[in-house]
Amino acid sequence: MPTTRPVVAFLVLTAALLVFGRPDSGLAEATGDPLKLTTGFYVDPASPAVAYVRRHPEDTELASKIAAQASARWVGAWSGDVKTGVTAYTTAADTADKLPVLVTDNLPGRQCGTGGGAATDAAYRTWIAAVSAGIGTRPAVVVLEPDALARLDCYPTPEWDGRIALLKYAVGVFAAKNPNTWTYLDAGNVTSGDAKEMARRLRLADIGKVRGFALNTANYFTTEQSVSRGTEILQALGGGTHYVIDTSRNGNGSDGSSCNPPARKLGTPPARTSAPVDLHLWLRTPGESDGPCGLTPDLPTRTFSPVLAHHLISGT
Repeated sequence: MPTTRPVVAFLVLTAALLVFGRPDSGLAEATGDPLKLTTGFYVDPASPAVAYVRRHPEDTELASKIAAQASARWVGAWSGDVKTGVTAYTTAADTADKLPVLVTDNLPGRQCGTGGGAATDAAYRTWIAAVSAGIGTRPAVVVLEPDALARLDCYPTPEWDGRIALLKYAVGVFAAKNPNTWTYLDAGNVTSGDAKEMARRLRLADIGKVRGFALNTANYFTTEQSVSRGTEILQALGGGTHYVIDTSRNGNGSDGSSCNPPARKLGTPPARTSAPVDLHLWLRTPGESDGPCGLTPDLPTRTFSPVLAHHLISGT
């Protein structure tokens, strides 16, 4: 009977898997929950804090309080062949059975026209598809485009639809191609305007297709303030979604500045928390500069400084 052949083949394959184990494809099974596929967050061995400690092993305080914690890897125009880089990063994390976190930062013009980013809308679509392809079905967390929705007002109103369309495209790619990735649209921070307006923008970018939104990315507002803000946005959305909070540098809250302010402090380490807050994450590596300003007026963005790091450790 010809119909028995597929059944026999299936039983043979099943028996082989029981004896020899599942083939090692380097890809996780598609469960949809990256936390169930991993055993903690991935500490990027290429992070600037880890690199600093390798050069300065005597700095045990920085090693234990910052370098040993998992922080996100940001990808953008500076990342070179982004598909190759993201593939290597997520594969290394998967091999270690840990969960990698990425932040994409490459919309044309970036935030408020600060420069950089993809040269054209088409280039961005190609780029974000390459990020997605680099992740594949491996488990990951991705935060999309910090401040892209929060700072739409920096652009002429006729440009809003085009920028939202790019975010919508990114959401669609990750929703379709990355079943084990929790994707979060960045929703700014507690000062990012009316919560109902933010919810409207999130809906326009198809937030319902991904896990949720992110708050306080690379900022300093307290977790309690961010939870209040998150609750307002959730209510405006009508529920049905989740969010994450960047706690990397919010231990002392904000003094109103988002650029290397003094007397800030490390926040709680990355961890799963209770719904609707999925995760506390370190989306900025503590010690990385926000730009040439504040405590380090000559330090470029994303450059690591042990001076900044120790200020955050001490809270002074």
